[in-house]
Amino acid sequence: MSSAIVGQLAPTGVLRAGVNMGNFLLVTGRAPNGDPTGVSPSMAKAIADRLGVPMQPKPYARPNEVADAVGDWDIALIGAEPQRAAKISFTAAYCEIEATYLVPAGSPITSLAEVDRPGVRIATSAGAAYTLWLERNIKQAQLVLVPGGGGAAMQKFVDDKLEVYAGLRPGLLGDLAKLPGARILDGQYMAVQQAIGCAKGNDAAFVFLRDFVEEAKRSGLVARFIAEHKVQGLSVAPLA
Repeated sequence: MSSAIVGQLAPTGVLRAGVNMGNFLLVTGRAPNGDPTGVSPSMAKAIADRLGVPMQPKPYARPNEVADAVGDWDIALIGAEPQRAAKISFTAAYCEIEATYLVPAGSPITSLAEVDRPGVRIATSAGAAYTLWLERNIKQAQLVLVPGGGGAAMQKFVDDKLEVYAGLRPGLLGDLAKLPGARILDGQYMAVQQAIGCAKGNDAAFVFLRDFVEEAKRSGLVARFIAEHKVQGLSVAPLA
């Protein structure tokens, strides 16, 4: 391992990994010492092992908080979105999560194409990767950005009787039980591309991370982590 790569990725002698605690698919538990466990921390640990340094998770409540904390971490494991790419160099995705819509009982909306229309209000979690996509692409419907994660957005959807709730399909499946008659629309409006990033300008680090991610997908490492943590609704991303 070249000193340039280690110097850029672990300048303190420890790989500091920014982890989004708000993603229930990628962070699924806690170790006895309180550190997060799941696919995302496992990927960070595998990178640290390759570098020959310890891994220190740096947890953040939401993905936008991870993205805003460039400099406080050495790598970040979050959705790769254009709004975040100004400061972060992202690898290709190592896994994907389908995002779609939930509508309440009796809704006349039956397809994805019927959502972006005047008079439709979409409750969605502020700062989430799928919300950033909506902000770029929704033209006629009204986005209702709710801070505090998916649970808060779902509560806003219910309390204000909004027309649509946007989220990750696995989470929406869990919400169905709480909303009799609600439906999840077929298909997806996007797939959240979970990637690994480093600060812009760390070119040696980026090349290493890019190659590591492709090897992890090709070798089955990502699939093994998904299986080990028993995650439903997460799939290995295609090779770049």
